[in-house]
Amino acid sequence: MSSRRRLALAGFTMILMAGLGACGSGDGSQDDDPWTADDGTTSSQYDDAGGADVQETAPVPVPVTPTVRGRRNAVRHVTAKTARATRPHLVKKCTSATRQVKHTERTGRGTAKKTRTWYTTEHYQKCSKVRSGTETYTRVVRQERWCVSLDDVDGDAKRDAVWYQVTRVTYDEAAATDRLAPMKFTPEAIGCDQ
Repeated sequence: MSSRRRLALAGFTMILMAGLGACGSGDGSQDDDPWTADDGTTSSQYDDAGGADVQETAPVPVPVTPTVRGRRNAVRHVTAKTARATRPHLVKKCTSATRQVKHTERTGRGTAKKTRTWYTTEHYQKCSKVRSGTETYTRVVRQERWCVSLDDVDGDAKRDAVWYQVTRVTYDEAAATDRLAPMKFTPEAIGCDQ
């Protein structure tokens, strides 16, 4: 075999080896596989509707509502309190008014295009609320509340007679429970102002 044919064959072999090496090996990163997670596991990101790619988002942590435990001490029903009060009496008053309305009309094409503008007068009612004396109404001074107090709150013997505002259902349950019986509930608020 001549030296020219040997050189040509050697060059072809090197090109072939380089091509096979590029196809068979990657850079070792997981970006080559779109279905590989950071820990090396695979996961599907198709939705149930049409198989389209969807972006996975981390779940939003749900805030935990504090639940209290203790021994039932007492219950309290705070009734609603109202009072009579006065306020300005407002009435609707309207007056006739006018305004100018602009109209535009375009005719023709190209260089012969013309625009005509004209105005018309429109009549309408202009209304507003004005004060006309006073009126009496019922004002809520205190909202109705249901409350329960606990002793030994969350196992602390020093936390006694702690009041909590609760729902009507929890109040009824506490009212039907013996004193110092264990209770657990989620309060609406802390305290029970009268």
